[in-house]
Amino acid sequence: MNERGVADLGEFTFECGESIEHLEIAYETYGEYEPADGDRHAGNAVLVCHALTGSQHVARRPERGDGGNDDGSSDTAGQARAWWGDVVGPGKAIDTGEQFVVCANVPGSCYGSSGPPTEGPDGEPWGTDFPPVTVADWTRAQRRLLDHLGVGRLRAVVGGSVGGMNALDWAVQYPDDVDHVAVVAAAPRLDAQCLGLDTVARRAITTDPNWNGGDYYGDDRPDPDDGLAQARRIGHIMYLSKASMDGKFGRRSAGRGHGRESPDPAASFFPYRDVESYLDYNAERFVERFDANAYLYLLRAMDEYDAAAGYESDAAALGAFDGELLCLSFTGDWHFTVGQSEELAEAAREADVPVAHHVVDSDHGHDAFLVEPERVGPPLADFVADGVAGQAVTDTAESSDDGDEFAPVHTSLFGD
Repeated sequence: MNERGVADLGEFTFECGESIEHLEIAYETYGEYEPADGDRHAGNAVLVCHALTGSQHVARRPERGDGGNDDGSSDTAGQARAWWGDVVGPGKAIDTGEQFVVCANVPGSCYGSSGPPTEGPDGEPWGTDFPPVTVADWTRAQRRLLDHLGVGRLRAVVGGSVGGMNALDWAVQYPDDVDHVAVVAAAPRLDAQCLGLDTVARRAITTDPNWNGGDYYGDDRPDPDDGLAQARRIGHIMYLSKASMDGKFGRRSAGRGHGRESPDPAASFFPYRDVESYLDYNAERFVERFDANAYLYLLRAMDEYDAAAGYESDAAALGAFDGELLCLSFTGDWHFTVGQSEELAEAAREADVPVAHHVVDSDHGHDAFLVEPERVGPPLADFVADGVAGQAVTDTAESSDDGDEFAPVHTSLFGD
């Protein structure tokens, strides 16, 4: 049964120690739920975890047709476009005709779940009084939501980017609750370069005079759109590879007469380049749909995540997980690299967790998991169905424990 709603999960204590009386989680479900029976370990429930600025709207709903309703008229949390509509849906890799799919907007976001823009105890938006959130909080909130929906053990948890961190956290926090965990274009933690770029993005928002310490809600106060737009420009550069940017834009000019005002008096002499146009267009669209405080909260949650926190190593963190793990990485992704995925796969091997590291050769960068469904779909579909033994699933190891051959990946992809 396709359903969308907002669940009141009652009092919730965040990892920071602060509590709120009512945690509300916006969610969507697709398909019919079949609980576990005597013939299989788990039922057909699949939890999909969204990326940094995604929403619960992961798949196109049947009433809109296969093309979706992408004209901006959707009533789904202010985001019209199904962010993984080519991967999740009837007959797709994660087949909602066979699986019961749940996607929940994480706490701290701005698509219907409790977060900075939602109403606090005083009737005003929480702003920065909302408790700091972590990826672990997202996972616990999802477990509470699934309990609310009557869903027990999961066939799979699948997530991309920081959603992949969220999926990995399920293997750590709830190792007995899921058969298959797919970590797509993600890693156990961010590296220093990404932490640094996220710092610049946060500074862009907090130094915008309109941010006002996070208190900018209300018709009489302007939003910090300039700072949020700049943060998003930084994000888009991180999501593309050098090769994809060069191929897509090069040094081509969009022309001088673009009509954009610039504080730089010399700007009119120089060309307005295609890459500038792309970044400006996407930044302008982003500020129309996202909240600046929510962006700060979610960035911080991603930055602070470390799968080994409280453990001696990643392998120790995975030691209790009794399911199977898929690491899916992309050669052109420098946000979450192939090397980082290989390190996670090695940790799983050390912990005796059945694992496959499937590498996709792609120049699209981090965005590959969103824009190349034909490359992402087959290994995901077979992993959800059959685990690491799935026909389309390959591994960087030359062979698995049972002797099946996998395609090796050159060690130069793993860095130093």
